[in-house]
Amino acid sequence: MTAPTIRRSFVDTGAGAIHVASAGAGFPVLLLHQTPRSWDEFRDVLPLLGRDFRAIAIDTAGFGDSCKLPPAEHSIERWAAIAFEVLDGLGVDAAAVVGHHTGAVTALEMAASQPARVKALVLSSCPYNDAARRSAHAGKRTIDDVPARADGAHLTELWSRRQPYYPAGDIGLMERFIADAIKAGPMASHGHVVVRNYLMEQRISLVSAPTLVLQAGSDPHAAPYAGRVAAAIDGSVLHTIAEGMVPMPNQLPELFARAVADFLSVHTA
Repeated sequence: MTAPTIRRSFVDTGAGAIHVASAGAGFPVLLLHQTPRSWDEFRDVLPLLGRDFRAIAIDTAGFGDSCKLPPAEHSIERWAAIAFEVLDGLGVDAAAVVGHHTGAVTALEMAASQPARVKALVLSSCPYNDAARRSAHAGKRTIDDVPARADGAHLTELWSRRQPYYPAGDIGLMERFIADAIKAGPMASHGHVVVRNYLMEQRISLVSAPTLVLQAGSDPHAAPYAGRVAAAIDGSVLHTIAEGMVPMPNQLPELFARAVADFLSVHTA
């Protein structure tokens, strides 16, 4: 079967224009990226999911080619609301929502805030952000907090801070990360703070959609939370991709897309 073409466009929202990349037709599946990435995190996943679904990846406000907002105006709740505005603009009443890292937290909030519109949920490498985690990380430098320098040395520092969590020697994945981090600017660091501020323990029990919790087995930042996230959502399914690392969707697009498609084929029929 020939992979569907990726189409790119913009959707106007109350926050500004949001960049959208989509492929395929069928039941809509919204894909939400991690900090500081963009739709490019799902560039190789879109055509795979697009064989059976209408796969839609967006650049979260502040990232990629989407509108920029002052840092103080960003929150998980606002990102979720903007994502629903995008669905409205695309004429989508209900969708499955798939999120990775930061995107998983936003996806969770979408399912908690408007359950009738989220028919199935996939939380990939989702942290469990409760009071203990907020306290442990409060005031600490985020992994992508690298002050800009006139000689460009900050890009080398950012590369060295991220590279241990990427496949050894995969320069292409790292270059894609760096390109998105440059576009994100201050949001490359602040996006992590937005996640840190989210009161997940007050929201996760509101999730009622069929949920797949995807654990990237080789992601030291998120893997330890997978069991706790799954336990907090009634009826959820936990699936581990052992070799998955921080960039799992674009590190292992075939395995990622297969796990998502297998789950959604049952719950969006």
